[in-house]
Amino acid sequence: MNYALIRYLFADFLLFLLLFGSIDSVQNLEISKVNQAPARRSLLSFPDFFSCMYTWLPAAILFSLFIKVKICISIHAAAINHDTALVAALDGTINLVYRDSGRIIWSFASGSPIYSSYQASTSHDDDKESAPVPEGSYYVDCGDDWKLYAHTDLGKVSMDMTMEEFIRIMPHVSEDGGVILGSKKTTAFVVDANTGRLIRVHHSSSTNEHSNFIFQKTTMKNEKSTMVNEKPDKQFSFTRTDYLLTSFAANSDKVLWNVTVADIDVALLCQEPPNKIIRPSLPLPNNLRSKSSVDFDFDFDFNMPLSCQSKAVVHRLRTSHKLGSYKIHGKQAEKKVPILLLPQNKPLLPNSNNNLDTQNPEIPSQQDVKKVNFLSEGRMAFVVIFILIIAIGGLMYRHHTIMAAMLKQKPSSSSRRKRHRKQGRIYANEDGNVDSERNPVLNFNHLIECDTEGRSIGKLFVSNKEIAKGSNGTVVLEGVYEGRKVAVKRLVRAHHDVAFKEIQNLIASDQHPNIVRWYGVEYDHDFVYLSLERCACSLYDLIQMKKGGLELDSINRDIIMHDVHLWKPNGYPSPILLKLMRDIVSGLVHLHELGIIHRDLKPHNVLIVKEKSICGKLSDMGISRRLVGDMLSLGLHATGSGSSGWQAPEQLLHGRQTRAIDLFSLGCVLFFCMTCGRHPFGDHLERDVNVVKNRVNLFLVRHIPEAFDLFSRLLNPNPELRPRAVDVLHHPLFWDSEVRMSFLRDTSDRVELEDRECDSVLLRELESKGSVALGGKWDEKMEPEFINNIGRYRRYKYNGVRDLLRVIRNKLNHYRELPKEIQELLGGVPEGFNDYFGSRFPKLLMEVYNVMYHYCKDEEWFYKYLEH
Repeated sequence: MNYALIRYLFADFLLFLLLFGSIDSVQNLEISKVNQAPARRSLLSFPDFFSCMYTWLPAAILFSLFIKVKICISIHAAAINHDTALVAALDGTINLVYRDSGRIIWSFASGSPIYSSYQASTSHDDDKESAPVPEGSYYVDCGDDWKLYAHTDLGKVSMDMTMEEFIRIMPHVSEDGGVILGSKKTTAFVVDANTGRLIRVHHSSSTNEHSNFIFQKTTMKNEKSTMVNEKPDKQFSFTRTDYLLTSFAANSDKVLWNVTVADIDVALLCQEPPNKIIRPSLPLPNNLRSKSSVDFDFDFDFNMPLSCQSKAVVHRLRTSHKLGSYKIHGKQAEKKVPILLLPQNKPLLPNSNNNLDTQNPEIPSQQDVKKVNFLSEGRMAFVVIFILIIAIGGLMYRHHTIMAAMLKQKPSSSSRRKRHRKQGRIYANEDGNVDSERNPVLNFNHLIECDTEGRSIGKLFVSNKEIAKGSNGTVVLEGVYEGRKVAVKRLVRAHHDVAFKEIQNLIASDQHPNIVRWYGVEYDHDFVYLSLERCACSLYDLIQMKKGGLELDSINRDIIMHDVHLWKPNGYPSPILLKLMRDIVSGLVHLHELGIIHRDLKPHNVLIVKEKSICGKLSDMGISRRLVGDMLSLGLHATGSGSSGWQAPEQLLHGRQTRAIDLFSLGCVLFFCMTCGRHPFGDHLERDVNVVKNRVNLFLVRHIPEAFDLFSRLLNPNPELRPRAVDVLHHPLFWDSEVRMSFLRDTSDRVELEDRECDSVLLRELESKGSVALGGKWDEKMEPEFINNIGRYRRYKYNGVRDLLRVIRNKLNHYRELPKEIQELLGGVPEGFNDYFGSRFPKLLMEVYNVMYHYCKDEEWFYKYLEH
């Protein structure tokens, strides 16, 4: 049913009702006054006037109805031949065109081209089309049917997925280090459906405001002047989604290929109540306005390409030809909301004399649909006219009854008829922004309370609370990413290459428990925002706080500082500190196994997380580099450098950089942990000079032989003599009491019968370490009751290393058989044993380990200590 026609008919009915209602009131008033006042002459008092009005007024109204129906029928018939379509040209311009001629009605620019692709040159041949695809390589492109195809050395292969589906599985990192990134950006345009005037633009990447209001001049034939602030009765809502795929070469910023594709959807929004029965409307002019109920203005001669409150897909052109030389194939099915299946994109074909609508006999043509609608609407119009005639007759009968009754009572004043227009629910404010209270959208970031101020960028909420600062304008802020509290590393967009490298390395390594997790990345005009795992503090902050040099905020202190002891009273590291140190080494082992050199290892870049227990995690891999294939170093003059005071000498001297530079920095970090924040190369200002000159001071760890041995190796100025990260992980410094006692017991079993061999090199080398490992006769450092106990079962040489190992082995195996006073003397197993013998012979373990590692590391019994 055509709602415009119904409105016009009811306007005439209301006009009739108003006239007759007022006449009734006036006449009743006059009749009333006859008995109360002298007669007075009035125009309304002449019966001939009323007889004349009753004669010509109904006829005039019926004649007006007849004329309006004829006008609507003629306009409807004319509009059948003026079907339109929405077309997006290759350059991004959206056009409303006539289907039959392709002539443009209006157009506006939606942005960049809707399709573009690029493939890096693979040969010196200038002819890109003839250049073959190298073996093993490929690139992805969009075909003429808007589907994705992979172009390989075997040919063109369909990927059986849309660009939307392909973007969802990004990013992708290949085994050789190549990266494919995907992005998606959505822009919404609100356009006056009659004139093509651009009203609003909404950007998904907008940072400061939800939308931009733009008024610009658009091209339209037969355009009527419209006030800028006038709200159109019909609006097109275009949604443009741009997809971008970019492939980068392995370990390089070089772009191998990229492809950009834009999808455009459209919905027609109309000012009509949502609870009406929705049917395809007659093509009355959309800008119909009148100064009175009988003043018509029909100037537009085109139809809307879809009905009110419905959605469709905009036709897209793959060529740069002019729109005037094309005709649309078929007609998109117009369906009403709330549910609409979007039709497929249909290609544009050159002009032809053939009837294109007949190619699909199952779908009726738009001409047939309009004819059927016209017949049904015509019947409905005549039914409405018939009802109005009956209503007018009833009013006339009522009027005659009133006149004949000659009522003398005082009539009530005429009531004004109230017109109730049912308003639909409004889900947007006057600016066009969605009201979140009435139209709630699931927002994970609101699930976590955030007391600080900030702003949302895509999936990320960034607060204004600063956690830390870095170099080159880098700042770490608090944030929430998809409902998860994160640390937001904000980098200046000019340093995008640094962020890209860090993302590459995090993607490859962040599944390890000792590497900080990466959740996502967002951008704005000025910055890149990396969403990283939220940690309590850095290792540097923890050490400084525990030694009393730094006060952390109350939240962090309550989370991780309760009952945390990093050092024992004797200066040895506590089990918690040893675990943190081992976490650092474990994370470095993982990076080196992936071929990644951190290059900036320092206490500030080791973060502390409080989960079931305190855990250390490596972070800040902005200058990390990855070795590909058989590469062993980054070469001379590698770009990027670490932090002052924590760099290896070859970094300071711009030499060849290998994994060994991380081992040198690791030695400084572990020394920092064990000495309450001291550095092996002195104070800040002199560290780099001392590193170059190899002025190292390990005096503070001499009482811990395992630490002194490890740090001496890690801080060796010769990179080739430093141990591997995996060797550091298995070093005795990180052994617990049980492993230490187990090693000494297994060593005793291994060397027990060595004296039966002629000139045993292993035994001779082991005994040569006696002066260092024992510091004299070992019986002199033990209690008399203990010496008396061991002398009951066997005779020992008190200056022999093998004999002391045998004592330790026997007492471990027969601990339950020992007298109670000896058990109390030795303590429990294994902690008590380790403390008893470790305090009396602190160098025993390290001296024995070095000998056994040199002679027995390939023996089966020793493997478990190399893999522990």
